[in-house]
Amino acid sequence: MKTAVLAGAVIAMLAANIYLYMQVDVLKTDMSKLRESIATEVTNLRENTSATTATHRKSLDTLKTELSEARRAASIAASSSKAEAQKYADQLARELAAEQKRQEQQVASQFSDVKTEVQGVNTSANAKIADVSGEVTSVKSNLESTRSELEKTIGNLKKVTGDLGETSGYVATNMKELAALKRLGERNYFEFNLAKTKTPQKVGDVTLLLKKTDQKRNKYTLEVFADDKRTEKKDRNINEPVQFYVAKARQPYELVVNEVGKDVIKGYLATPKDQIARN
Repeated sequence: MKTAVLAGAVIAMLAANIYLYMQVDVLKTDMSKLRESIATEVTNLRENTSATTATHRKSLDTLKTELSEARRAASIAASSSKAEAQKYADQLARELAAEQKRQEQQVASQFSDVKTEVQGVNTSANAKIADVSGEVTSVKSNLESTRSELEKTIGNLKKVTGDLGETSGYVATNMKELAALKRLGERNYFEFNLAKTKTPQKVGDVTLLLKKTDQKRNKYTLEVFADDKRTEKKDRNINEPVQFYVAKARQPYELVVNEVGKDVIKGYLATPKDQIARN
């Protein structure tokens, strides 16, 4: 039974790991798509830069041609307008240098923007991966803690002999132990809070009628209705397995009362997993 619990805990841990690893794969896929998008943007930027550079080169060639013509004109007209032609040539030279510098700054700025964006994407992706890794570690730690607590609780449970002389399953004396039995999964469990009334109350697939309670002695009397038969369980103690058979199960049903109050009892009904008729 402990092996089954451990197997269940391991399966739960594997399921959590698979889920988190799937999240990592999704994140990797998103990163890959984002990097492809950035690569496309860089390619487009390069193409645009090439086209812009070609246009600027054409402009530069035009300026160079004008500068050459101005210098020739200055040489031809040196006698009458040498100073004016030289001034114009110097102005064209300054414009040429300024245009070259502006183009270099523009290209450098564009590549700097792309580089900054790529670095931001990588930083964000690394942060997300770190978060997912932290979640994986946390889930593993929680599973280990839960498994240890479950093993400890089950180890404290006991098997006792019921009122029919049959050895019972594990008996839970409180909500924590009952939760451990439910996780163990050997039986079906139905909790009840049964008050003293004139009408039987349905619990699981049987009905119960509380007849009397003795709060000081922690005793109670009730009637069980199953398979169209009535069975009285008189002066039973708390945490004592009260057993009775039904036609569709090989093992007995077990009723355990954990608390006796004034005209009320609280506990649970445990039924076998195999609902097969007895011979």
